[in-house]
Amino acid sequence: MEIEHNVKKHVYLYDSVDKELIAILRTDARASVSKIAKLLHVSRGTVQNRLDRLISSGAILGFTVRAHDELEKDIVKAIMLIEVVGKSTTQVINKLRGIPQLHKLHTTNGAWDLVAEIRASNLSSFDHVLRDVRTIDGVLNSETSILLSSV
Repeated sequence: MEIEHNVKKHVYLYDSVDKELIAILRTDARASVSKIAKLLHVSRGTVQNRLDRLISSGAILGFTVRAHDELEKDIVKAIMLIEVVGKSTTQVINKLRGIPQLHKLHTTNGAWDLVAEIRASNLSSFDHVLRDVRTIDGVLNSETSILLSSV
C-alpha cells in the first residue's frame, strides 16, 4: 500500500521500503547506511537516496535520542487538553509550536480540540508552560494532568 504525503509542497509516495527504513531508524536512529542497507536488502545508494528524499520531503523531521526512563525520572511529564475558540485552531497551533516544552501536539475530537504532551525540567518550568499556553489568544480552556508513573 502506498501513502501519499504532502509536506512542504512536495508530493512523495511512500512505499514499504520507506516504512521499513523509518521503522529501523525509530529503533536505532544512529544506524549506519550500510547496516540499514543490509537489513532492507538494498544498496547503500538506495538507502541514502531514500533518506535524502524522506528528509527533504519533511517525512523525517529530525533524529533524536530516547533516554531510559531512569534518566528522565525527574522530568515533569503531563498531558494538556486544550479547547480553542471558533476557527482559531491554526493560529493557536502555530503559537504552541513555539513552546519547546510541548513535546507533541495532537488534534482530537470531542470536547477538547488539541492534546499537548508536556515535558518540563522542573515544576517551575512546568508552571510557566501552563501560563504560556493559557495566555495564547484563541485558547478558551485547558485541563492538565501530570503523568505520575508508567504502568
